Amino acid sequence: MDIVVRGALVVDGTGGPGRHADVGIAGGKIAEIGERLTGTRLIDAAGLVLAPGFIDMHAHSDLRILVEPDHTAKVAQGVTTEVLGQDGLSYAPVDDATLAALREQLAGWNGDPAGFDWNWRSVGEYLDRLDRGIACNAAYLVPQGTIRMLAVGWADRPATEAELDHMRDLVATGMREGAVGLSSGLTYTPGMYAETSELTALCRVVAEHGGYYSPHHRSYGAGALEAYDEMVGVSTESGCPLHLAHATMNFPCNEGKAGDLLALLDKAIARGADITLDTYPYLPGATSLSALLPSWASEGGLDATLTRLSDPDTRERIRVDLEERGSDGCHGVPVDWSTIEINGVRRAEHDHLVGKSIAESAAAQGVPPARLYFDTLVAERLGASCLMHIGHEDNVRAIMRHPAHTGGSDGLLVGERPHPRAWGTFPRYLGHYVRDEHVLGLEECVAHLTGRPAARLKLADRGLVRTGYAADLVLFDPATVADKATYDNPRQVPAGIPYVLVNGVPVIDDGRHTGALAGHSIRSREN
Repeated sequence: MDIVVRGALVVDGTGGPGRHADVGIAGGKIAEIGERLTGTRLIDAAGLVLAPGFIDMHAHSDLRILVEPDHTAKVAQGVTTEVLGQDGLSYAPVDDATLAALREQLAGWNGDPAGFDWNWRSVGEYLDRLDRGIACNAAYLVPQGTIRMLAVGWADRPATEAELDHMRDLVATGMREGAVGLSSGLTYTPGMYAETSELTALCRVVAEHGGYYSPHHRSYGAGALEAYDEMVGVSTESGCPLHLAHATMNFPCNEGKAGDLLALLDKAIARGADITLDTYPYLPGATSLSALLPSWASEGGLDATLTRLSDPDTRERIRVDLEERGSDGCHGVPVDWSTIEINGVRRAEHDHLVGKSIAESAAAQGVPPARLYFDTLVAERLGASCLMHIGHEDNVRAIMRHPAHTGGSDGLLVGERPHPRAWGTFPRYLGHYVRDEHVLGLEECVAHLTGRPAARLKLADRGLVRTGYAADLVLFDPATVADKATYDNPRQVPAGIPYVLVNGVPVIDDGRHTGALAGHSIRSREN
């Protein structure tokens, strides 16, 4: 055997009790699980847990995994597979015009790296690009907002039947080329302009190809339960399995209401619905600063939005929507500027805004918060990002205990101070919520991060420590594993994860990145 991991506590991803054993690896696979195995290389794992590699069900690494293929932020956490194409907005399938618009729109999420080679247009070509060398495996969701751009543009109206047929074709092609499902971002333009019937029609196509639907639904605030119920209805009507993205209950109006969400889901599951969800183990959310805008203000794309933001009368109309009514972009809740913290900008003259709330910076400058917000968006061409301090600890804990729960970082990897979840999600589950707070047991938590997401992705040979499975494995010390990323210093690797193997190749070896690019695209099983 190539590698033998000796004496670890094997927690296999099923949720069952761990047991001490040796694990032998050969040809990128788990070859044997037993005692006193021998191989070319021996890793002494006394005191360590051996688990399947973690699966990040909600990742925004679409560009960074290519720009920085070592991908330390994720592999250092033990992530061996992640799911890209999230929130209805990503870079395939595209034409030249749509790609140019997406590069602008998503700069706050992913940057827009100078000199980058955008040598793909289809989903299959993007997956081929991943296969040129990445540190961990990656699957992809067809982004519904992107396909709406291609078929309908930026108009806030129902799709025509011809446009809907075009979108069906785009989804079917993406699925045939290897996508594992469909994502939506229903608080982001232009995906949010889709009616329920449009989403249902697209999900029928996804179901025909064996995929699942992963929506960022229409509200995490005032209309959260209604928005969740709409997605359950889409799943039921279309026959498409449902995976709820970053399934949280946020804003003051939802404090203590996680039970209401879970009761809604349990009722649907009892009727036979196929539902899973993911969460990140932190309270603040993160998104582009422009996401707070009402949808009508973003219709027509970036240039149309900037024109509105530059007009005093339209600014006032937007301000009323934000501060008094609660825009759909702000989840139906009047904005509290003290909770909106700028954490990434493109222009150096705005560096002084980073790490401060809109309210704090506005007070320092002696201007109304809305004015500072509008001026920043215009100067940044919507390219700034923010943290939203809107979460509730009791909701986070209740939802992560649910048996349908999986882990997802929702991590943005660009900006001066990206959310620490990009570097800390998985060790935070294991250290803070398992060891320190006892919210989950060790074996149960590992199942949430490995076996359960693998089942959702229909991975026949990943997500468990089992003979014949791909050797995507992580070794961690249960006594010391911890997230080190903070809001002030987010780009810090975790403690207590000395070994990570991707397809049998050590990528993190005795705490050091080897530089190995052992990952590849994970394509739907029908391919």
